[in-house]
Order: sequence, then C-alpha cells, then structure tokens
Amino acid sequence: MASCSKLSRFRKAHEYLSQARRLTITVRDKVRTAQVNETRAQVFIAEGKYAEAESAARSAAASFARAGRECLLAETLITQGVALARLGQTLRAQFIFQRAIEVAHQSGALNRAGIAALTLIDEVDLPSDVLQSAYEQSREWLSTNQSEDIKQRLEAVREKVALALSSRIGETVKPDALFVKRCHLGDEVLQFERRLIREALAKVNGSITHAAKLLGISYQRLGYVIESRHKDLLKERSPVRRRRYRNRDGINRDQ
Repeated sequence: MASCSKLSRFRKAHEYLSQARRLTITVRDKVRTAQVNETRAQVFIAEGKYAEAESAARSAAASFARAGRECLLAETLITQGVALARLGQTLRAQFIFQRAIEVAHQSGALNRAGIAALTLIDEVDLPSDVLQSAYEQSREWLSTNQSEDIKQRLEAVREKVALALSSRIGETVKPDALFVKRCHLGDEVLQFERRLIREALAKVNGSITHAAKLLGISYQRLGYVIESRHKDLLKERSPVRRRRYRNRDGINRDQ
C-alpha cells in the first residue's frame, strides 16, 4: 500500500509539473521553465529514475547558464551531479559537482557552495586530496548554517573523512584541489612524453638505444625528441660514445 501511495504521489507531482511547464512556455519564461525542469529532476531522483533526472537537470542547467542565473545554475548542477553519481558515472559526477562549487563560489553564494561540497562527499568516492579539501571547505562555508539537516550531514561525513585521511596526517591540502582544473592539451602531452622517456631511460641506465627500443621508436627519433623538446633529459642519458673506424691506411679515427 505504501508503494502504491508513493507512486500515486509521484504521478500527481508530474501532473502538476507538466501543467506548470505548459504555463511557463505559454508566457515564454525560459527561466521558470528551467526551474520546473529542475524540480522534475528532483522528483525523478526520488523515484530512482536517474537517467531521466540527469537529462532534465542538464536541460535546466543549460537554460540557467544562458540566462546568467548562477545561483540557480549551481543548485541544478548539484541535482545533476547526484543523478550522475547514482548512474555510476563517477568522474563526470565529480566534475559537475566541482563546477557547481565553482559557480556558487564565484557568485558569492558560499552556503550553496558548501552544500555542493557536502553532497560531493556524500555521493562520490573521492581522491584523498579532494575529499579533505571538500570537507574543510564545506565546514567553513556552512559554519553559519542553522539547518539541523546540514549539521547532521556534516557530522555524518566527519568519521568517513577522518578514516580516509588517517594515513595522510600532517600533509598540506592544496587550496585549489576542490575546483575544476584547466589544462592545455599540448603542455599535458609534452609532460606525458617527457615522463615516458625519463622512465625508459631510468630502466636502461640512460642508454638511448635501449630506451628507444622500449618506446618503440628509432634511436635517431628519440635523440631528436630529447634534443628538441626535452633538453633537461640530456643529463639522464648515458654519455655519448664516439665510434672509431679504420681508414684505408689502417689508421683508427673517431667517427
């Protein structure tokens, strides 16, 4: 009976939301239409329909972003992040939560940024540096929040965070660990290439010839890459040995 009652309530909720959406479309109020979509996403989450929830929240978020409504955008990104996390899309969920934190923080809505950070901890299995940063920032941003629900959630994650970070006591938290990190593709590719070459050289005691074999390229190609793009690795290679050859007169000369 309880299940039937719950289904009936969900059905009624969707009926009311559909009516509201028709009205907002009639008056061409895109922001209110997006608000209806965000509310529908929350109903879908309550139903366990996470794919539908993510789609509705994504649509609402796009509308809020176009309208420049940062606070509403941050709230909707939290909803979208929850849906993604429960769909098992962990990396994307973390990115969306961090975007919500960033949007709220930049707009001065620190309470909402704190809720986004707290929800991130609740929903996603985080790397330890992000976990610690999210917990400390959520405590700071929600320090004046009087909601009993928020206080209970903060208390609930405290032990989880303490256990996860027990092996990292004394380490410094990077202040930007919680925010979305931008990168330049070319720089990242160069760093990855440098790391691979350095590891290969270390494995073969600096031999360019053997490192090239490990990397699947020619000796000449590897030498060119190091000379042109990673001069700092020249010290990692073994000294160049000059080859000796014998000329027609039988005299040994350096090549």
